Amino acid sequence: MASFTSAIKKDLLGSVPEERSARLALWAGFLDTSGSYSFGTDSDSDGFSFTSETEDVAEYFLAIAEKIFGISMTLTEATRDPKHGRNKLTFSYYGESAFDYADETSDYSACNLTDEKDMLAYLKGAFLGGGSCTLPRGGVKTGYHLEFVFSSAKDAVAFCEMLDGLQLFVSMIQRSEKHVVYLKSREGISDFLYSVGANTALKRLEEVSAAREESNNFNRISNCYAGNADKAVMASAAQALAIRKLKERGGFSKLPPPLRRLADDRIENPTFSLAELAETEGVSKSCLNHRMRKLMTICDKTEE
Repeated sequence: MASFTSAIKKDLLGSVPEERSARLALWAGFLDTSGSYSFGTDSDSDGFSFTSETEDVAEYFLAIAEKIFGISMTLTEATRDPKHGRNKLTFSYYGESAFDYADETSDYSACNLTDEKDMLAYLKGAFLGGGSCTLPRGGVKTGYHLEFVFSSAKDAVAFCEMLDGLQLFVSMIQRSEKHVVYLKSREGISDFLYSVGANTALKRLEEVSAAREESNNFNRISNCYAGNADKAVMASAAQALAIRKLKERGGFSKLPPPLRRLADDRIENPTFSLAELAETEGVSKSCLNHRMRKLMTICDKTEE
């Protein structure tokens, strides 16, 4: 099964914003998480680039750059990470207009956005550029985790403030030289998926959440039964011990026949539940409970 991150990205790649402002916000979110800028002493050295591990994402944003600015970006580097089995593709654009394009893009960074559509477009771009999301998995100690990775602390802080405005409340930490914006709640991830229109991923989240809740309920019930079973075993052991002490003190022969029979059955069957003892005695469980209470009262008085 594809990773949950891949499932979300697949949802997000299914559409392109119609408005230019939303496209610019999408592009800005992507470059703020996966891109970089370089400006030199002459216009030919001005440029920007982005790096992606996913060909589909790279192709999507190459098309976005062409739609917004009418430019074609060039593949300038392709490396492979043998440890994780991933390719890293770097695309760049250099030219006299690069500074102007970068300047217009910066107008749509998180700190400058006020329109909700543009904010959501930026949010999509940020996830496609530097986002990941994991769900709990059986047998592995993982929980719900959504994060966005930024190189710039300023961009990360502005992103947190933007998310506050969208009622998505996150935290931020520094990891090496990166700045990570994250949240760890199922509800928060659900709100994020709903906001960006990742409907297929949202359905998968709900399925995982329902299965996890069912598993938790089963564990709670099992633990409850186990706890009750432990209590029943302890009670049975205490009853058998009290009866043996009664025998040692010579009080056993004074018991009425029904109680004497019950005492014998308890000693012979120390692990039986009261229901099982009742079946052995041929009486109802309530009748056996009554007899056991009388028997324990006699045992207690004899011990005194």
